[in-house]
Amino acid sequence: MAEIIARMKVKGKMYEIVVDCDKAVAFMKGQPITMSNILVGNGNEVFFDAKKGIRVKEHELTSAFGTTNIEDIAKKIIMEGEVQLPAEYKAHERDNRLKQIIDFIATNCTDPKGMHHPPQRIEAALKQIHFNVQNKPIEEQIPEILKKLQTVIPLRIETKKLLIRVPAQYTGHLYGILKDYITSEEWLSDGSLSCKISLPSAVQMAFFDKINSLTHGTVITQEIKE
Repeated sequence: MAEIIARMKVKGKMYEIVVDCDKAVAFMKGQPITMSNILVGNGNEVFFDAKKGIRVKEHELTSAFGTTNIEDIAKKIIMEGEVQLPAEYKAHERDNRLKQIIDFIATNCTDPKGMHHPPQRIEAALKQIHFNVQNKPIEEQIPEILKKLQTVIPLRIETKKLLIRVPAQYTGHLYGILKDYITSEEWLSDGSLSCKISLPSAVQMAFFDKINSLTHGTVITQEIKE
């Protein structure tokens, strides 16, 4: 068990908790782990400086977070703040994500003759374009990667064209996910967003799961037949 610090700045002050690295990361990925299992040491305390043991008093927690419930505060710090992952852990995660990206392209993309590129060629091309793996799901990185890769190797990928309408209250959450796929967009008078997107077929299921989760199923999608 590696103990690490998760922290968050609120109203100009830094608030810290001590957490189990693996369990905190699993929680951030959506696994149902209780805060009592994630917090380590004296799990009922929040610190201004965990290493020095400078504790936050209850009235200061109320001022910063609106509550003294440690589990609620811990969830907020983990999900909205910064979890200080060890360098070796970040490297391991980055290597895994890179392998997923290479496997995805090798499986789902071909050259103009319909032949799949070998993983070694894809990895060499990624180095050629100086691609840096980002700490976000690979389906959100694929559009940018494919655009850059197409400048150094020929790539063809099956896509689906969709018409999507996003309710006004969710446009802020969804636009960052949609923007790399959008081919045209229209902001409607009620604040909702209507847009056409071109989506790689291989990420379709993960994409729908993501947008339906964020909008509680209220987003409207329709395939565009050409």
